[in-house]
Amino acid sequence: MTTNQTIILIILVFTMAMFLWGRWRHDMVAVASLLACVLTGLIAAADAFAGFGHPAVISVACILILSRSLQTSGAVNVLVRHTLPKNAGPTLNLVALVGLGAALSGFMNNVGAMALLMPVAIQLAERLELPPGRILMPLAFGTILGGMTTMIGTPPNLIVSGFRAQSGAGSFGMFDFTPVGLAVALSGVVFIAVVGWRLVPMRKQTGMEGFETGAYITEVRVSTDSKAAGMVMHELETILDGHAAQVVGLVRNEAHFTALRAGFKILTNDILIIEAEAEVLAHILSDLGLSLEEADTQHNDSEKDQSEADHTPRHDDIKVSDKKADALESDEAEEESSQSDEIILMEFVVRPESTISGRSAADMRLRTRYGLNLLAVSREGSRAKTRLRTLKIQPGDLLLLQGTAEVLAEFAADFGCVPLASRELHIPDKRKALIAGGIMAAAVGGAAFGLLPAAISFALGVLGVMVFHIIAPRAVYDAIDWPVIVLLGALIPVAGVLESTGMADLVARFMIDNIVQGHAIMGLALILIITMFLSDLMNNAATAAVMCPIAIGTATALGVNADSFLMAVAIGASCAFLTPIGHQNNTLILGPGGFRFGDYWQLGLPLEILVIVVSIPLLLIFWPL
Repeated sequence: MTTNQTIILIILVFTMAMFLWGRWRHDMVAVASLLACVLTGLIAAADAFAGFGHPAVISVACILILSRSLQTSGAVNVLVRHTLPKNAGPTLNLVALVGLGAALSGFMNNVGAMALLMPVAIQLAERLELPPGRILMPLAFGTILGGMTTMIGTPPNLIVSGFRAQSGAGSFGMFDFTPVGLAVALSGVVFIAVVGWRLVPMRKQTGMEGFETGAYITEVRVSTDSKAAGMVMHELETILDGHAAQVVGLVRNEAHFTALRAGFKILTNDILIIEAEAEVLAHILSDLGLSLEEADTQHNDSEKDQSEADHTPRHDDIKVSDKKADALESDEAEEESSQSDEIILMEFVVRPESTISGRSAADMRLRTRYGLNLLAVSREGSRAKTRLRTLKIQPGDLLLLQGTAEVLAEFAADFGCVPLASRELHIPDKRKALIAGGIMAAAVGGAAFGLLPAAISFALGVLGVMVFHIIAPRAVYDAIDWPVIVLLGALIPVAGVLESTGMADLVARFMIDNIVQGHAIMGLALILIITMFLSDLMNNAATAAVMCPIAIGTATALGVNADSFLMAVAIGASCAFLTPIGHQNNTLILGPGGFRFGDYWQLGLPLEILVIVVSIPLLLIFWPL
């Protein structure tokens, strides 16, 4: 070995050891590896950060933003409502849920797909009277499998495509991964839904009891185009039963009705008082075409000061306003209103010493003074007898407030309330959902048909969601998983050193001479298995970056087509099923599923064996050696 080969080997071994140790975050390890290469002269200082301009890095960042636009617009909610069966057993429900998760992961970030469907999975587990883990683990594995079906499904695919372009063969197309990836994903989904879910250990849900918030009392208005208009109470209650929600009252022309009869007819502009968990509110609103009453109310809650009513912020443009009335009336405040932050939902618990106790939203003029909407109140042991805006708040109440992050923090500080967590509850918007879906389809189409390079096509898509305000421009960068971007940008130059120093060829030659012994098919299987093993222990993007040069070197030494070996890397990097640390989706279900570190292999090992058995013949068929 040359001196440079020895140095890069030491750096690579150290890097992988740090990844496995897990004490440092993956992006920190990647940056340390990059800087080590710079300090030892393997990478020129001027080229140290060239990886951040790599098309794969740009594409990953853009896809994360486009995925967020599908989430926040409610576009995915439509698919969920029309895909999952209402009354079916575990097998059919799992086929639908896991299949949907896999399909979504082919075109959006698989972590985002998992986060969207997790509440649905937990509700399904309750309906089927199964431990949550028996639904969550199949869903997590399904979303990971779905990522291998397209070039944008998961970062490793983009990295593999980038290495092929660097080798002079051109990048892979959008659907070049589909023939093998789709077959493997379908096989995995069927196995999971029919047999695999039964292998998941029976664990009780842990780590969630302390966050149990109970049901909220929420007011929703029946609009002219709402499905609820004209229904009788029995019909409405049947629909709400599916969401574990119920109607506890109704307001019509300021008259408050309770204990409604089954034949009571619901009219347009009625205000329904619904008791429901915060997580299912979006589904109820979308299914029935209802709107949150407090979010849509435009008039001033308190008529004490009519002059302040003229400055009431709209639901879709709530501004961060100063508490003082003169600031509300100033021109500067009006200009700032057009630059509001992204609106979020956050829960607050009212402390015993809070100054909010004994006061109502109308008393505090929450909307006019703070630009906040009180959407719901949860009070243990009793139900509200008055409207939300006039309800006297008590210590221990949970408040669901809507506003910008800055003004919510100001509210908590002023009134002594404790924020719990922001809710990933997005009220569906049909217009935004259609636009978001159209932009995503156009971006995918532009890349798939070769009209534009993938990075350019997806960057145009990001510009589109910003122009149409699907995501607030100031919130766009929050959608990017920056540790992943830093990891990719730092490791791509390091992987280039493996190739430029000849180290990748040296490793490949060692494998061929001592393990494969000239058998190309055995070499292909070995690359796949090593990649799968590494992806169970370290970040899958890092695994792909390390294995691509070795795969190309192995194929070159054997004198066979490198494409089949690169595809093996792509498949192996998308098969982290043995540990909770191999993929973020596995980590997400660790607490909600009540799992232990050693629980994953019971379903993961048979699934990885299935992937090997299915993928090797298909690789030889679609990407012949």
